Amino acid sequence: MILFGDYHTHTKYSKNNHGKGTILENASVALNKGLKQIAITDHGFNHVFYGVRRRDIPSIKEDILNAKEVTGIDILLGVEANLISLDGKIDVNEEDFEFLDILLMGFHKFVKADSSNDRNKLIFANLFGTPFAPSKDRLNRNTTAYLKALDKYPIDIITHLNDGCPTDTLAVAKMAKEKGTFIELNGKRINFSDREILTMAEEGVKFIIDSDAHSPESVGECNNGLDIVFRLNLPLSQIVNINKIPKFSSKRGLN
Repeated sequence: MILFGDYHTHTKYSKNNHGKGTILENASVALNKGLKQIAITDHGFNHVFYGVRRRDIPSIKEDILNAKEVTGIDILLGVEANLISLDGKIDVNEEDFEFLDILLMGFHKFVKADSSNDRNKLIFANLFGTPFAPSKDRLNRNTTAYLKALDKYPIDIITHLNDGCPTDTLAVAKMAKEKGTFIELNGKRINFSDREILTMAEEGVKFIIDSDAHSPESVGECNNGLDIVFRLNLPLSQIVNINKIPKFSSKRGLN
């Protein structure tokens, strides 16, 4: 069994030293660990503290070309977009798809919401609400926001689902399957029960195993997800980056 790629890695282009390394350093570690492909997916533009700057995109492109030449690793340019509204809006615009090879999306705290209502009922409600016993209204709002985002955008990967923003996992997974979106088994944290994972697998959802690396040495460190695959005996055919290179759909643009 071979892990072919790691599609959730951060670099110094995530502001305020949140990502520790360069694109070349990430690619070099990937090469040493036997990976064939990685994605550079720094935090979305609306993250107050860590968001990548649109003005840095040309430099990111240049660094990717250099790192490809030096290492031979195939490198995709992406972003880990933020969910910023109850209506499913994320912090990616139509013109951003010109440079995107891959689109990740997840919920993060401390992002600039689309409106004061979104700030209060999505960002603050989840920031200050319990992750263990969310109200029915909060759970429904979160779930609906994810479903609308999946319907509006060609999201390739949902990152660390339920981390800080609890949802009806199966409802999100069913929509993800319909849209061809992969559910991430995150290298740092898994916010599903075994029963939820098995139920998603029974529904035919496809998973992707990523490191969520914020430093070069963590690139390819995906044991958290790999352990789940082995322990629950998940079908390898439903793990899109084991023994194969996944196909992504971000080039479709907005619906």
